[in-house]
Amino acid sequence: MNRPLELLLALAALALTAPLLLVSAILIRVEGGGSAIYRQRRVGLGGAEFEMLKLRTMVPGSDPVGVGTIVARDDPRVTWIGRWLRRTSLDELPNLVNVLRGEMALVGPRPTIPAQVRDYTDRQHRRHEVRPGITGWAQVKGRAGIPWDERIELDIEYVEGRSLGLDLMILRKTVWLAATGHGLAPD
Repeated sequence: MNRPLELLLALAALALTAPLLLVSAILIRVEGGGSAIYRQRRVGLGGAEFEMLKLRTMVPGSDPVGVGTIVARDDPRVTWIGRWLRRTSLDELPNLVNVLRGEMALVGPRPTIPAQVRDYTDRQHRRHEVRPGITGWAQVKGRAGIPWDERIELDIEYVEGRSLGLDLMILRKTVWLAATGHGLAPD
């Protein structure tokens, strides 16, 4: 997707979701205090690290329990509002700021943490030939319901065959999945 179109779509999405972001931020603060925004180092285009923004879904001070550890639905660190945000993927809305800053794209491989990238093969590093995305081919094909290696292969498949048509199809399917709640959160 060309950058001007992507910026236009990101600005429109941010404007449309601003009330939802505001309400979510207030609920996060009321429920557990602390910042409503969670910041985490991720790896993007060309292997460069950046600070990815998300809505905080866990109690303040919760750190990941390990590289690649999936947070289960019953994880006690996840707050009530956090469960809803994760189930609907609304916790990713602040990624739109990353898109506006040029660190992410609307569509592309989801950015991973540096510790995961250290173990990539040369082929797996192909994910970094494009900016990471808010959504991607692996997300609409099954997200956390498919094995990690398969997700990376889907990301590489996207890198090799990306096009405006594919990006628009992924965006359309992402909106449908978010609206229906199907296939977004791990079981």
